Amino acid sequence: MTDAQAPEETGTNPLAPAPEGARTAADVVTPELIAQLTKGVVGSGRTANHTPFTGEKLADLPESTPEDVQEAYRAARAAQAVWAQTPVRQRAAVLLRFHDLVLERQAEVLDLIQLETGKARLHAHEEVQAVAVASRHYGRKAGFYLRPKRHTGAVPVLTKVTELRHPRGVIGQIAPWNYPLELSVGDALPAFVAGNAVVMKPDTETCLTALWARDLLVEAGLPAEVFQVVLGDGPVVGPEVVRHADYVSFTGSTRTGREVAQGAAARLVGVSLELGGKNAMLVLEDADIEKAAAGAVRACFSSAGQLCISVERLYVHESIADVFLERFAARTKAMRLGTSLAYGADMGSLVGERQLETVARHVEEAVAQGARVVAGGTARPDIGPYFYEPTILDGVDPSMSVCEEETFGPVVSLYRFSSEDEAVERANATPYGLNSSVWTRDARRGRDVAARLRTGTVNVNEGYAPAYGSVQSPMGGMKDSGLGRRHGSEGILKYTEAQTVAQQRLLPMAPSLGMDDEKYAQFMSRSLRLMKAFRFR
Repeated sequence: MTDAQAPEETGTNPLAPAPEGARTAADVVTPELIAQLTKGVVGSGRTANHTPFTGEKLADLPESTPEDVQEAYRAARAAQAVWAQTPVRQRAAVLLRFHDLVLERQAEVLDLIQLETGKARLHAHEEVQAVAVASRHYGRKAGFYLRPKRHTGAVPVLTKVTELRHPRGVIGQIAPWNYPLELSVGDALPAFVAGNAVVMKPDTETCLTALWARDLLVEAGLPAEVFQVVLGDGPVVGPEVVRHADYVSFTGSTRTGREVAQGAAARLVGVSLELGGKNAMLVLEDADIEKAAAGAVRACFSSAGQLCISVERLYVHESIADVFLERFAARTKAMRLGTSLAYGADMGSLVGERQLETVARHVEEAVAQGARVVAGGTARPDIGPYFYEPTILDGVDPSMSVCEEETFGPVVSLYRFSSEDEAVERANATPYGLNSSVWTRDARRGRDVAARLRTGTVNVNEGYAPAYGSVQSPMGGMKDSGLGRRHGSEGILKYTEAQTVAQQRLLPMAPSLGMDDEKYAQFMSRSLRLMKAFRFR
């Protein structure tokens, strides 16, 4: 960025230095903790992870080979056969105990999440909230979701039909780095309570959080062998996880998701994919501007924008765009960046060099092509190696990478619109369809606009939390944003095989009682007409 293009002073400043005696990485990630957490990892090699706050190494870790992955599956299959015979109520009780342990010991995992991802503590707490809610929900509702269900048979009274749900076996899970608690164990909980085992490959750079959760689940009563963890490079370990799974759960990029889907399809096993997004927030002309500006800060900059459902495109009605931009920019410029393992920072770090490069490239290319930096636009190596200021761009057009590509960082572009139809059309004009947001004072209007948006979740007068946190309802993507859903009935039933058991009573489904073929056909035709008349389904 040239001097002529440099933004005005943003006012974004780091928090004051942490007080003397504050916890450090060495205080949290001790040799004893590493030994405790990694004792369940199947791996014969060595690797390491690092903290984005400083770039320094956090821990030496076991690294798994393809042979190690196969061994993990062998152990998981043996344990799953026993676990599946455990009554659902007992399996659900493990989740409820886990819920309590997570809340009681949240300080431990908040430290780990911060150290491994670089995010602010309040954003780390979103993961604690999400896992606790999912644990409670499936701990309470699993029996309902999995219970045998009676259905109307082919011939009422004569045919008795029951739908059963059986666990698939061993679930292969590949979890991302950005939400290492929620998108690892949070997705595994319904698989466990449905009677499955899991072989998980968390991202190596954030695996301590996932391993902590595994350790806590075992403490809550989950058999250790039912939850296997393998670590290593994605291109090496990931295909092996897919190759041996009875079902695959993946969260990550759309590009990698396509490869995972192809690997699963080749083996005719099911797959659920939560992939990328270029999520839009629509601010209609009747919106509360102050609330929308505050909501945009949460929607755009939580976890430094490294959230699949965060907002990267802001569509604001032209009649209020200038006022909204002024209020939004003022809030953004006032945000505090920090590395402390304590509450108070408004935003943390990007996770690493690759994310920082993408963010900087998108901003610099946009500015070079005529966009204007309203807030942010600058890296902050004075705070940490991968810090980048929360950034607002104006004057972005479709030729710019930041308009079409997922940035996955603290950058949002603002666009003006003149009509509701235009806003909906532009919001939908993307290959992605994960999440969106609508702001209006008219609740009915908000719901009507939401129904026109082609995204798996839509939030009215908030950015992403209400839809994601409503765990009785499905969450997932349309179009290039994925397949399948987490949460609700779909989030647990995807980990099961449906079986229909039909018992025929008294009379066979064939000519009987002296009827020949023609009379039987006539009898069945009359019966079908009667069933329609009496509204049988």
